[in-house]
Amino acid sequence: MNLLEVIILAIVQGITEWLPISSSGHLVLAQQYLGITTTVFFDVILHLGTLLAVLVSFRKDILEILRAVFQSGFKTEQGKLALFIIVGSIPTAVIGFLFQATFETFFSNLLVVGFAFLGTGVLLYLSKLQKNRNSELDHARALLIGTVQGVALIPGISRSGSTISTGLLLKMKKEKAFQFSFLLFVPAVIGAALVEGVQEWNSLSVTSIDLPTAFLGVFVTSLVSWFFLKLLFKVIVKEKFHWFAYYCWALGFLIIIGQIIA
Repeated sequence: MNLLEVIILAIVQGITEWLPISSSGHLVLAQQYLGITTTVFFDVILHLGTLLAVLVSFRKDILEILRAVFQSGFKTEQGKLALFIIVGSIPTAVIGFLFQATFETFFSNLLVVGFAFLGTGVLLYLSKLQKNRNSELDHARALLIGTVQGVALIPGISRSGSTISTGLLLKMKKEKAFQFSFLLFVPAVIGAALVEGVQEWNSLSVTSIDLPTAFLGVFVTSLVSWFFLKLLFKVIVKEKFHWFAYYCWALGFLIIIGQIIA
């Protein structure tokens, strides 16, 4: 890839990872219609950029959680949150392990991506219907949100959109649903990066990676991600989260119609 293609994909990743419109789905579209050929390893690089933005934005929460874990303070609020993250990460890991090969085939099937966008839109729209949000996070909610995060490996299903919407539908407070969604993102990305990184290293394709290009991808993605992460929080607080449903529906229908006509 040339530098312009790297920047385009990094910007797409940085915007769509946080706005509830599916980063993987948009990366598929960018690669399909712009003719950009990329690798799994470069996708991991882009996700590391979004991970960096989360680590910076939630650094206080993450440090408090780690402190509680090392001090075995699992009865504290941050200690309980650590356990919920572990519980939520289990179904994500299981789904990713069992269905990775199947999900990867969807990246070349725009019809599946189109229907996945429609599904994301439905979930986003339904999130506005739950008004009584006073419930606290518990193991059952963490497990369900983690399961949804695993399903969001399908391109076109937004990870942030599906996990936050599920939290809202489960009557969680907006701020708590937002926080848990992105804290749950951290182990998922680290795990995926380790697995994909090892696979790429074993295949020796990692030796073809241009390090300056990789660093550029991380830098641009993290910078754009940090801005849109802040924007997403404002959107959720102002009860505008479901507005993105209309975008997902429009894009999904356009993709499906385009595939049928083609």
